Amino acid sequence: MTAADPLAPATLGPVSLRNRVIKSATFEGATPDGLVTPRLIEYHTAVGRGGAGMTTVAFLAVSPEGRIQRGQIHWQPAALPGLRRLTEAVHGTGARISAQIGHAGPLANSRSTGSPSLAPSRRFNPLSLSFDRTASRADLQRVVDAHARAAIAARDVGFDAVEVHLGHTYLAGAFLSPKLNRRRDEFGGSPARRADFPRRILAAVKRAVGDDVAVLAKLNMADGVRGGFWLDESIPFARTLQADGHLDALELTGGSSLLNPMYLFRGDVPLRAMAGALPPWVRPGIRLFGRRFFRHYPYEPLYFRDHALRFRRELSMPLILLGGVTDLDGMRTAMRDGFDYVAMARALLREPDLINRLRRDPAARSLCTHGNLCAASIFTGTHCPLDADGTAALVRAGTRPVGAP
Repeated sequence: MTAADPLAPATLGPVSLRNRVIKSATFEGATPDGLVTPRLIEYHTAVGRGGAGMTTVAFLAVSPEGRIQRGQIHWQPAALPGLRRLTEAVHGTGARISAQIGHAGPLANSRSTGSPSLAPSRRFNPLSLSFDRTASRADLQRVVDAHARAAIAARDVGFDAVEVHLGHTYLAGAFLSPKLNRRRDEFGGSPARRADFPRRILAAVKRAVGDDVAVLAKLNMADGVRGGFWLDESIPFARTLQADGHLDALELTGGSSLLNPMYLFRGDVPLRAMAGALPPWVRPGIRLFGRRFFRHYPYEPLYFRDHALRFRRELSMPLILLGGVTDLDGMRTAMRDGFDYVAMARALLREPDLINRLRRDPAARSLCTHGNLCAASIFTGTHCPLDADGTAALVRAGTRPVGAP
């Protein structure tokens, strides 16, 4: 079979895309009051103007305690008019737009949100210096229902897709993890029992929106920690999701924001800057012991490819390859491997118009250095710091700034 052209039009479930490139969810840090701002709209319309097929808004919490911190949007009536302005603005660029929905679970800072953080099992939460509350059966049903309501709201304000977050040890991903889920009821123990809660979420979302929008999920292939969710469980779980039939595509990721975040990012570890993005009471510990938490993984192109190929061999459903996709060669490799779409994050932070540049010059290379300073700006307005002092204008013109690698 001839491999698909990554820059040619494609369909994702009921959605037509102008190409197979998706801007993956990266928390924008552009909603200090939990509402859409002009900065958030510009963040995503820049990606749309730059040529991507779809951009993903992160992280739209399904409930107030589902936020990581208070400066995040959750699905409340006050947020809906702004979200509609956002979707209309992105559609005006010719791109599609997806809403990442989920519940932060043990990643939530209850000091910031004002609500107790939920987790599969009781665990000390260093972000709030308190213990996560073990989610009751009633809590879990409430969270399932909240996902369904969020999906309906996303559809009604104009989103083309919803992406359910099952990765990075957010609440649903934490239930999948044998390291974090130590329950002895029907939601813990065996892989099948730990998978029950995420499966209920996806079933509820699909029932809520049917084929009106594309339904995606972001799934960890591996947590990157000893005793965590790994390929021996994630591949069978993905087969189960395929059999359930609730998804139009599965985005493959890895790493735990709670336990090993650099497994996802790869590249340099700017420890001092990352510590500065955390609550003040956490910073001294990070500066002393941060190298154990922010581990170094050398960057390489398509760094999740080997893991993802194992999923591709096992599954027939559409798959989205994420991780080190920065140029047309990598996209074409993904298409030859049988992946249906590619997801990009840091490269589009550096150059929102990278896709248009690749159309003009197929040999173009991303200006992203994988230095990960962007990750340190996550709560103050996620951006590439290399865009300072006029660099962004040069990037938009398609030229390489002096001194850029």
